[in-house]
Amino acid sequence: MAIMLGGIGSRGAVLGQVTRLSQTESVRLDPDRLEELFMRLGHCAAEDVVSRALQELSARLGQLDGLHRRGETGGMRKCARSMGAIAEQLGMPALARVARDVAACSEGDDAVALVATLARLHRVGEVSLARIWDLPAG
Repeated sequence: MAIMLGGIGSRGAVLGQVTRLSQTESVRLDPDRLEELFMRLGHCAAEDVVSRALQELSARLGQLDGLHRRGETGGMRKCARSMGAIAEQLGMPALARVARDVAACSEGDDAVALVATLARLHRVGEVSLARIWDLPAG
């Protein structure tokens, strides 16, 4: 795919091929956190808690997008912080860390950093949510 690069007073220059970079995230889960939760609550109760927490994380990812589109940085900060806390409790340290990064970026005025960090949160979130289901049952 060739793209045109133009500017004021220029006719544009054809650049070479554009390479799409694929972004992949490697995440590690902390199964000890889940094991502790299952030991403390019992299998049935822990399964219910984990299921609801995963649904909440998924919903908050979507909420963050809406808050970002509306420019509600205070809401983004609160939502991302709560995501971080939930992820930490479920043994998802990478997701917790990136959620805290989104919260921190929402406090600043660097829109590019916020968008990049939010995109990373989505990637890490998708991988983390998928990986937690691959863990052996408590």
